[in-house]
This record gives sequence, C-alpha cells and structure tokens, in this order.
Amino acid sequence: MPGFAVSVVIAITSQFLSDHYGAPAMLMALLLGIAFHFLAEEGRCVAGINVTSRTVLRLGVALLGARISVDLLIGLGAPLILLIIGGVVLTILFGILGARLLGRGWRFALLTGGAVAICGASAAMAIAAVLPKNKHSESNLIFTVLAVTVLSTIAMIAYPLLATFIGLDPQATGVFLGGTIHDVAQVVGAGFSVSEQTGDTATLVKLIRVIMLAPVVLCFSLAIRARGDADNTGGARPPLVPGFVLAFLALAAVNSLGLVPAPVADLLGDLSRWALLTAIAAVGMKTSLRTILDVGGQAIVLIVAETVFLAAFILVGLHWLT
Repeated sequence: MPGFAVSVVIAITSQFLSDHYGAPAMLMALLLGIAFHFLAEEGRCVAGINVTSRTVLRLGVALLGARISVDLLIGLGAPLILLIIGGVVLTILFGILGARLLGRGWRFALLTGGAVAICGASAAMAIAAVLPKNKHSESNLIFTVLAVTVLSTIAMIAYPLLATFIGLDPQATGVFLGGTIHDVAQVVGAGFSVSEQTGDTATLVKLIRVIMLAPVVLCFSLAIRARGDADNTGGARPPLVPGFVLAFLALAAVNSLGLVPAPVADLLGDLSRWALLTAIAAVGMKTSLRTILDVGGQAIVLIVAETVFLAAFILVGLHWLT
C-alpha cells in the first residue's frame, strides 16, 4: 500500500500540473517519479512500487482496449502493419550481426535484439526463459532489463520532440512512437503526451509488436532445439502472449462490434488514464540512470545501436509510405 499510495500522489500532482500549467501529465509523472527513485531502492514502498509498475500498468493498457476499434487498425493499412513487423524481424537480425562484430554471444544478441524489437523488459524475460543458461545468463538479463528501461525513458522524452521536428502528422507520430519505443508504459506516455489520437495509434502499434512475442519466442525455441542447445530443466515460463494483451484485444473486439455503450467506454477510458498515470509514476521511481554505467561498453553499444537502427528503419519506412 505505501508504494501504491506514493504513486497515486505523484499521479494526482502530475495531473494538477497538467491542468494548471499545460505540462504533459504523463511526462510529469515520469520525471517526478525519477526524482523519488530512492523509495524504490529499499524500505516499505518497494513492494508497492513494483506491483504498481506491473499490475496497474497492465490494467491500464487492458482498459485502453475499450477505446480501440477495428476501424483504427484498418486505418493503419497493410503497408504500415508490414512495416512494424519488418522492424521487429530486421532489428533482431541486426542484433545478431552486431553481436558478432562486437564479440558478444548469440544468446546476448537474441536477448537484446528481441527486447528492443518487441516489448522491452517483458520480452527480455520471455526470451530468457527459452535461452540455454550459462554463467552470464542472469547478468545479461539484468543488464537488458535495465538498459531497455533507461532507453525507453529517454525515448519517451526525445522521440515526441523528434517527431515534431521532422513534421510527422498525429497518426505517423503514433506509428513512430509505437513502433520504436521499447516498453508499453513509455509508449503510452509518449503517445498521449502528444495527443489522444497519437496515443491511441501508438498503443495499437505497440500491441502489434507485443503480439509478435509469441511467434518470435517460438522460433527462438525451435532454433535452439535444432542446435541441440535446449535446456532440459523444468520451471514455469512467462506466457507467450501476456494476459493484459488478450484483455486489450477482447475489449477492442467488443468495442468494434458496438457492444460498449459510450458512457461505459468513457468511464473505462478515464480509469485507464489514471491507472497508466499511476503506473508511469511507479516506473519512474524504478528507473536508475546511473546503474547503466556499471555495464560493459560493448553491451551498451550493441543495445543502443539496435535502438537507433529500429528508429531509423521506421522513420525511413514512414518517409516512403507517406
């Protein structure tokens, strides 16, 4: 409860700043959260911050489904959908090539490439579950989770400014943000800090990337088995498609059929926004910008290069398609 309560207070403060001074509420929640990072290191707030950053976030994203319809997906069009899928596949291949050039192992390449290409920390944990273990497995996973969180935080602030500088329209900005930022929380924060249309588009595009987790992890698992490197140890593995994604898709399907009354959709939208604002405050509190400096330089170069490659690919694709 203490960690959740602090997150709620930061969310309310961020909304106050947004209402009175025009500052983006999501961005304020993230920055204020980072200022209170010490609460996530030790003490009574740690457990609540961890739960809020995961469970409340997933609840908020799931409720966003009530605002999404098939019409929006159709509005994206097949070329943009293929662009997003292509970005996922090519980023993973780029990671494999980059790892070879930098002298890093293929496990690290799949871990970082998949995390950057799909959905950040969630993808890293799902991919780590199917990778054969070695003495570097745990440290590689910790680094990847920290790195994608930090890079997502930076991207959440920088990418909307970059999209404005380039002159992307609201839909193209949503495609860019949803197709490039690693974690769901930061995609939502970046998207809705621009506009509601951009936020909806960014969330939908991000969910397309998240759905790619299932086939990618399956392909990794089959390839590892074909190499004869698969672990024989048991243990629970994360679901290939997270439950909040299925809930999002279910609500979107119901909304597309016109079965969600407008007042209910508005209520779910408000609940979603407050849940996401609270969760992003918790994500900010969990973000330590100095921790990333303790990792090896080659690892940092690889994951940054993968991030830049994905952003460049999506921007070039948008230039040719629009």
